[in-house]
Order: sequence, then structure tokens, then C-alpha cells
Amino acid sequence: MAIALRVNGKPYRLEVEPRRLLADVLRRDLGFTGVHLGCEHGVCGACTVLLDGELVRSCLMFAVQVDGCEILTVEGLNASGGLHPIQRAFIEEFGFQCGFCTPGMILAAYRLLQDHPHPSEEEIRRALAGNLCRCTGYADILRSVQRAAALLAEAEGSRAP
Repeated sequence: MAIALRVNGKPYRLEVEPRRLLADVLRRDLGFTGVHLGCEHGVCGACTVLLDGELVRSCLMFAVQVDGCEILTVEGLNASGGLHPIQRAFIEEFGFQCGFCTPGMILAAYRLLQDHPHPSEEEIRRALAGNLCRCTGYADILRSVQRAAALLAEAEGSRAP
């Protein structure tokens, strides 16, 4: 079946079998390897992407379901090729270890910070609750999101007149 979609701002047209999962198409066909396959049951959050601005588990969706949609993967966070402030914050605060959960965590933080630029610790915990990490114990991830909020506020302040 033919589908058309935009991934990280770039249009794609491709033929997919109706049973192909979005995660597989993004990773294998389009090369967006930041989409990780962990549990393949929608529990771990490693396959998280933004679909028309909302967080979804790409391992639970068929690619044919996203025909005509806009998808953002972790690779698309900074169009200029550098690190997005959230990515930088995860590095500065050691919010990753093996890195497997990191793309999903970063996208969940990105979505949170769009609506809540100054989130409370409880809001951060709630926003990240659907993403599992087996390495860090979450303290560094929490600090990373807090640091990202500060970096984004700082960047916004520098753009203000």
C-alpha cells in the first residue's frame, strides 16, 4: 500500500505492507535509528515519536495508519544539525547511560516542555512515567529535564526584545 508522510520535516512516499509497524518503517526503511525497539508491547517507551504533535508508541501502530501525517523523531529535534537544548541537558546532567531509552525520554521531555516550560518535579515525573530506564535510576533524567527547561528559558530570554 502506498503511503505519504513527513518525517522530521521531509516528505516521504513509500510502499508498505499493511502489517508493517511504524517503528520498523522508520528504522529499517527510512534509517531513523533513534527509534528503538524494546518491549514491542508499548510499555517501555523506547519507540516513542511525535505524531502530529502527540506522543505515540511507534511499535503499536501500523505504518498505513500514518498516511498523511507528520512525524518527529529524536533525529529531527534540531534542524540546524547541532544538539537541541534538551539533548545538551541530557549530556550535561548524565541523563543517560546505555542510551537505549534516551530518545524516548528526550521526546517525552520535548513534548512536556512545549506545554509546560517551567514544569514542577511532579509534572516531569508524570510526563516521563511511560518511559522505562533500566540503568540510571531516573534522578539524572529528572535533573536533565530540569536543566533543559532552564536552557530553553535562557534561549527564549536571549531572543526577547
